[in-house]
Amino acid sequence: MSKFKYYAAKAAGQAPVAVKATHTNFLRTGRIARKEEDWVEEERRFLTDEEVAKQTGIRLENVGTKTHQRLNNFHTDIKFPKIIFHKTLATAPHLGYVHVTASKADFAEYKGVNWGFYIANFTAEITADEQFFNHIDPNYARMYFAVAMKKEENGEKPRQVINREVRENGVLFRTADPKTALKNVLLLGAKTAELRKIVEAIG
Repeated sequence: MSKFKYYAAKAAGQAPVAVKATHTNFLRTGRIARKEEDWVEEERRFLTDEEVAKQTGIRLENVGTKTHQRLNNFHTDIKFPKIIFHKTLATAPHLGYVHVTASKADFAEYKGVNWGFYIANFTAEITADEQFFNHIDPNYARMYFAVAMKKEENGEKPRQVINREVRENGVLFRTADPKTALKNVLLLGAKTAELRKIVEAIG
């Protein structure tokens, strides 16, 4: 369960509900008292964690879709598959991350690395253990990161997991700068020296 409380914002254009006047008391005492009868129902309706998670997911996937479009519009010879899905944090459903794309590339001394690119609406340390995120900053910000992936055969159904044999924690890059992230992903997708030179020219 979330440790946060969320309430629904009043819909745009919604007619205000008449409430008890408070100006007389304010002029006399300098204080605005809000008694129980002054509050309208719309101001008091809290959102469930499921409602918050759903709204967060929509926003995250919209960001992922727009980012994928930017990546594929850069050069006709650098294209990435669109693989959009998201996950929200169980204890803070207003926070989450979205998977944008995945591919395979040589990275530093590592050959044929399968990788995935993500965007989170929070910042955190990316660790080498199963917890993955540490010291999460709940303030609204964006973190762009790519991680090496591998198929885990344990269990009934194979699944993709972080390949921590690459750079000890599996992280290929992590940044708060969208331009740096764009450049790093494009470099992963550039198959020739000529294409990498074009990407490197990004300011």
